[in-house]
Amino acid sequence: MAEKLRLAVFKFASCDGCQLSLLDCEDELLAIADAVEIAFFLEARSQQLAGPYDVGLVEGSITTEHDLARIQEVRKSCKTLVTIGACATTGGIQALRNWANVDEFIQQVYAHPEYIATLKTSTPASQHVKVDFELHGCPISKLQLVETLSALVRGKKPQTPSHSVCVECKKRGTVCVAVAQGIPCLGPLTQAGCGDLHMNRGAICPACNRECFGCFGPQEQVNGQSLMNHYQEQGAKPLHLVQLSRSFTGYAPPFRATSEALESGEEAP
Repeated sequence: MAEKLRLAVFKFASCDGCQLSLLDCEDELLAIADAVEIAFFLEARSQQLAGPYDVGLVEGSITTEHDLARIQEVRKSCKTLVTIGACATTGGIQALRNWANVDEFIQQVYAHPEYIATLKTSTPASQHVKVDFELHGCPISKLQLVETLSALVRGKKPQTPSHSVCVECKKRGTVCVAVAQGIPCLGPLTQAGCGDLHMNRGAICPACNRECFGCFGPQEQVNGQSLMNHYQEQGAKPLHLVQLSRSFTGYAPPFRATSEALESGEEAP
C-alpha cells in the first residue's frame, strides 16, 4: 500500500477563515482521506507530528520577526508549499498598514504600545520564500482546496479558474452592475473563484447588486488604471476607487499599482 501524503497546516497572521474552509469540506475530503495523513493542524487536532511534510498549507501573512523566521522553517520542512487565502497570497486586509505609519496605529489601538513588536508591513509568504502554488480568496473556495489536495495526491498540477468574475456573471445571468447601474466594480480585473462555480453560482456580490471587491485577487496582465479611468469618466470619485482597490487583496501588485496611481493622479497610457 502506498504511503499517505503527509499534510501540515500552518497559521500566521489571519482570522482562521481559510482553515475553517478546510474543516468545512467534511464529506468532500472523504474521497481522499485514505491517501492523506494530517500530521500537523493545530486548528483541528492537538497531536503534532514532526516533519518533513509532503504538503504544507500556509494561512496568514508575515507580520512579525517571529513570522519571518518561522516561514523559513516551514519552507524547509515542506516538499510542496501552498499558500491559502488573501492574507497568505497578498498580505490580506492587514496590509492596509503598508500605506501608513504602523507606529501611529499601535499608539492609537494599544494601551501599552511598548509591548507590541511588529514589522512595518504585512506581506505574503511568497515575498520571503518560494511558494509552489497559491489558492486565492477571502476565504478560499473549499472546492478549489479539495481540487488542489486531490491533484497533489495524484502528483498532478492543480487546476483552478483563470478567467475573470465577469465570465461568472454571464454564466449566472447577472446583469453587469457597472454597465446597468454605473457601480464601479473590480470584476473585470479579478480572478473568479467565489461561490459554487460548478453550479453557476459564482460572482456572489454582483448577483446581489454589489460591486466585486477583488477577494480572489487580480488576474494576470490586467490594466487596472485603464478601468479606473473609465469609472472616473462615468463620475466615480478617485478616493472611492482607491478604497475599492485596497480591500482584501489590495496589496497584490496590480491592485497596489492601480490605487497608488489613483492617489498620484496618473492616467493609464
